[in-house]
Amino acid sequence: MTGTFGATSTTDDVLQGVNLKGKRVLVTGVSAGLGVETARALAAHGAEVIGTARDLAKAQRATVDVRAQVANGGSLALVELDLASLKSVRACADALVADGRPFDVVIANAGVMRTPFGHTEDGFETQFGTNHLGHFVLVNRIAALIAPGGRLVNVASSGHRYSDVDLDDPNFARTPYDPMVAYGRSKTANILFAVEFDRRHRARDVRATALHPGGIKTELGRHMQPDELDQLVAQINAQLAANGQPPYQWKTIPQGAATSVWAAFVAPADAVGGHYCENCQVSQVTDGLISPVSPGVRPYALNPDHAKALWTKSEEMVGERF
Repeated sequence: MTGTFGATSTTDDVLQGVNLKGKRVLVTGVSAGLGVETARALAAHGAEVIGTARDLAKAQRATVDVRAQVANGGSLALVELDLASLKSVRACADALVADGRPFDVVIANAGVMRTPFGHTEDGFETQFGTNHLGHFVLVNRIAALIAPGGRLVNVASSGHRYSDVDLDDPNFARTPYDPMVAYGRSKTANILFAVEFDRRHRARDVRATALHPGGIKTELGRHMQPDELDQLVAQINAQLAANGQPPYQWKTIPQGAATSVWAAFVAPADAVGGHYCENCQVSQVTDGLISPVSPGVRPYALNPDHAKALWTKSEEMVGERF
């Protein structure tokens, strides 16, 4: 099953013939791009989707087609969540816990990329605070709602290759700020969080995984300069050409969201639990890459001791023990 799909598979390819009626899924970041497509695909196959968004009005507009395509008892409901505010995160989590209904899957999809230097409402560096710490608190507060047999799916990135986490200076208090290094730290944290969550919850048959969706043109790149992306792709293509490889191909949004739904409902739990996935496959651990867009995950992102240390540091930063 893990070898059936690949880089060009779409959400509909992955879920063909899959009946998700009766499944309940939480998806963060359902106001644009991958989050909207993930919600659409799941609801179209019968799942009850709870989508979070910082801007509910924007999410309502973005998900008109999602509601038009629900089938087999599927549905979409939206709830407010600002991952850059722990007050908002805790309020959202408390409401879900009070509601009491379990989730089969939580897909931590929302995020920001390459933001200017800044801080969340709670004083954390924006990317680490939003991409990692916000999800860390949300998921841990609702962890008991994830039913046996359920999964946590963290949308990380190949951007984790830019940097390991820095547990001594997570907020760039002493380190010169680089937006891509900060993004890399946050995405490595997403993977390490999945590793440790999987270790802590697998005994009750709840597994966790992380993934790279691929290169997709979405709102995630809104903080990049207009020509910055073109320059980056030109550099990648020059390296690919030097290696005798074809030019870089962007994924469509349905192709980008495919690995999320594959990891959530199609891949065997033991295959993806505690691992990192891309292109609807489990990735190999590698330090050396043939090209900048070759598949692979850095060893530091799956290191179990590193994952435990990040968990401890994250608890210290947010002021909660889980």
